[in-house]
Amino acid sequence: MSGHGEPIPMTATRSGPLRGTAEVPGDKSISHRALILGAMAVGETKVTGLLEGQDVLDTAKAMRAFGAEVTRHGAGRWSVHGVGVGGFAEPEDVIDCGNSGTGVRLIMGTMATSPITATFTGDASLRKRPMGRVTDPLTLFGAHAFGRQGGRLPMTVVGAADPVPVRYVVPVPSAQVKSAVLLAGLNAPGQTVVIEKEPTRDHSERMLRGFGADLMVEKTAEGRVITLTGQPELRPQTVAVPRDPSSAAFPVCAALIVEDSDILVPGVSQNPTRNGLYTTLVEMGADIEFLNLREEGGEPVADLRVRASALKGIKVPEARAASMIDEYPILAAVASFAEGRTVMRGVKELRVKESDRIDAMARGLEACGVRVEEQEDVLIVHGMGPGGVPGGATVRTHLDHRIAMSFLILGLAAKRPVSVDDGSPIATSFPAFESLMTGLGAPIARAKR
Repeated sequence: MSGHGEPIPMTATRSGPLRGTAEVPGDKSISHRALILGAMAVGETKVTGLLEGQDVLDTAKAMRAFGAEVTRHGAGRWSVHGVGVGGFAEPEDVIDCGNSGTGVRLIMGTMATSPITATFTGDASLRKRPMGRVTDPLTLFGAHAFGRQGGRLPMTVVGAADPVPVRYVVPVPSAQVKSAVLLAGLNAPGQTVVIEKEPTRDHSERMLRGFGADLMVEKTAEGRVITLTGQPELRPQTVAVPRDPSSAAFPVCAALIVEDSDILVPGVSQNPTRNGLYTTLVEMGADIEFLNLREEGGEPVADLRVRASALKGIKVPEARAASMIDEYPILAAVASFAEGRTVMRGVKELRVKESDRIDAMARGLEACGVRVEEQEDVLIVHGMGPGGVPGGATVRTHLDHRIAMSFLILGLAAKRPVSVDDGSPIATSFPAFESLMTGLGAPIARAKR
């Protein structure tokens, strides 16, 4: 699949039992960070299990543009010869981050405290997404950003020649914003402090410590306070990337709603800042066993045994939103097959993802015959029970890979086939999705041209 090419219409039809082992790819969040921190270390960082989706490949290309030597040695095996903190060279061309909001925001943070200038762009979806939430705190370090109206790409960032450390309270729960500020703080003297009122995924903190940064985390009355001492010499690392819980969500959820399914999904990250979906599914009655709990690459992982389950609707705790923000689309699809209402609150962050995911899911579910209620910060799905979703629609994906995959999973248990207008963006995060799902027995196919 190509996330930047011609549209690829796809259709999922009602499936027989799913069986087998789902080897999902490496975690996207950790893959981005391994490449970026490897580029800021002095020496060679070795990475195994790297996700080779287009988003991560675009970040690898960007690190080369800033002067790091990034080499692929085989499937998932990469090395990065870094240039050190503050050692980025000025790129000769525009940095194209494709579809990746994580990539562009983290890279902006990384270069914002070096005396260089870089211009960033992306695909049609990324150019619609607001960047002000990142560039606003970066200006506090002394950087300047010039973009389109509304703080959108293309955008030029002029790095600070004499950066100063900052103390920043993150206004909305966002690991991207937190991470961008911490990465900028690496090349600022003194201590940069980031305060988040609600905890978000902590991959950056874990990996920064692993690379040798002086970083301290405290829980206070203000919230979670992260203090980073700037201008360290980062040490190269060997990074084993665990499997992505966001990618694992798709075969897991498919097995839950397709009758008589029984699959194994090995080595999935169980980082507590990322596993909100799995907690929610168990509360809904999902038959998921967490086997062989262990640690890989500084992250807790487990093998998941998943069997088809009778699910019930629940109210998802609003405080859980940050730990599962990317998984609400697939949860909404699964909730369509539960008994009763599933209420998702505190989800307005979904409106500024690759698409307005609340609107995209609501319109798509309605087209498939599912009743939904939608507010600015709320999505409520009225479940129709096992096998109860009519289906029979073609859903607009809005160039959003998670919308595409969620509706293809829904189609596996609906009464009639469900199609998506364009499955090509799936390549940005989960290029093996199609082959993995069909390998389990799922009838997912591309439209014949």
